[in-house]
Amino acid sequence: MDRTISSFLQHLLVEKGFSQNTCDAYRNDLSQFSEFLSRNGSGPSSSNNAYDWTRVNIDTLNLYITDLKDRKGYRNATTARKVASVKSFFGFMAENGIITEDPTESLGTPKVGRSLPKYLTEEEVTKLLEVSYKPGTNEGQRDAVIMELLYATGLRVGELVSLNVGDVNIEESYIRCLGKGSKERIVHLYPKALQVLAKYMKNARLLMLGSRKQEPALFINHRGERLTRQWVWSILKNYAQAAGIKSSITPHTLRHSFATHLLQNGASLRHVQELLGHSSISTTQVYTHLTSPYVREEYERSHPRA
Repeated sequence: MDRTISSFLQHLLVEKGFSQNTCDAYRNDLSQFSEFLSRNGSGPSSSNNAYDWTRVNIDTLNLYITDLKDRKGYRNATTARKVASVKSFFGFMAENGIITEDPTESLGTPKVGRSLPKYLTEEEVTKLLEVSYKPGTNEGQRDAVIMELLYATGLRVGELVSLNVGDVNIEESYIRCLGKGSKERIVHLYPKALQVLAKYMKNARLLMLGSRKQEPALFINHRGERLTRQWVWSILKNYAQAAGIKSSITPHTLRHSFATHLLQNGASLRHVQELLGHSSISTTQVYTHLTSPYVREEYERSHPRA
């Protein structure tokens, strides 16, 4: 990989505090951009695999956007994210004197409308959880706990699979997790979630560990290894089908359901922001579009003339 890209990724990881997953996404986007440059005659300028980034101009960048949309067939949201990665990279190079002019300053990106998050009804969540508790295997017990925790805490799937046994405090009914930007937060558990988690840790997890007694991961597979995000996606998809849920759902759907149901049942926006680990309340405000009664009640309670 080009050494400048490597330096940029190290900057994101160490100085900006980005998660490894975010850095991997930047790596993939910039690798794709590098491949485009090589394919179009702007590849490495020397034998050490280094690019001459000063050769990239606005015409090259516009051709890249066209390539993403027409040849790759990416939607506007995906294209916009990949272009944002390139912009961040060129901004880094300009700040560090690697290039004298940033060609991305005048670069436009596809317009992306803000879509409302999809969520399950409380009845659908109940069906999903009921189905997850049916299998009597160790893996089934683990899956049920995963479903219960995703809805109980609003954890991101990356946060969930990164949990270690030491992050769980059974006595105080909470989990300590590391969110975006390495920000630590406490998520509390309702009694049912705490009960099934404690049982899983005491029984099924120990049986699945086998000889890997030193494995710190909270959620493991049948070989005693940490679960991946992709595995959780697959688990959720299977249980959703078994529960008769027609819409396509992801682990993030349960996070959206968690936030929406809290607001619908009277939780404050600030409280939900804290539980979700959002750095800005503007990110949390998207859920108010899904909870019209909540918005009306907040208006009537807060406006001096209401």
